[in-house]
Amino acid sequence: MKFNALIIVFSIAIVGIIGFTGCRKKEPTVAKIHVRDSSNQSVEGARVVLYGEPSPGEHGIPILFDTTISNSSGEAVFNFDDVYQLGQAGVAVLNIDVVLGIDAGHGIIKVEQETTSEETVFIQ
Repeated sequence: MKFNALIIVFSIAIVGIIGFTGCRKKEPTVAKIHVRDSSNQSVEGARVVLYGEPSPGEHGIPILFDTTISNSSGEAVFNFDDVYQLGQAGVAVLNIDVVLGIDAGHGIIKVEQETTSEETVFIQ
C-alpha cells in the first residue's frame, strides 16, 4: 500500500515538473537595423528591406521578405514572433538592403531567437 502511494506521489511530481517547464512564455524575437549616413548620423525615412536567400530549387523566391521605413532615430524594427517557434534553433540569416534616394547600403543580420538582434548599415 505504501509502495502504491509512493508511486502516485512520484507520478504527480513528474507531471507537475513537466507541466511547469513545458509552458513557458515565448519572448519577443526582434531585428533592429540602425541606418546611418557616411557622417555616422541617423537617417530617417530610409526604406529597409530584409530578405532571405532562397535555397537551391526554390525558383528564386525569397524565404522571408519584409520592408519598413526607418524612424526619426534611424531605426527600422522588424518583429519575427510569427516566424520563430519555441524549441527552434535560430531564426534566420537575412540580407539587408537600405535605400534613400540615390543612397544605398547593404548588410547581413543573424536573427536570434527570443532576443533583439541589431545591425548597423551605412548608406552612401
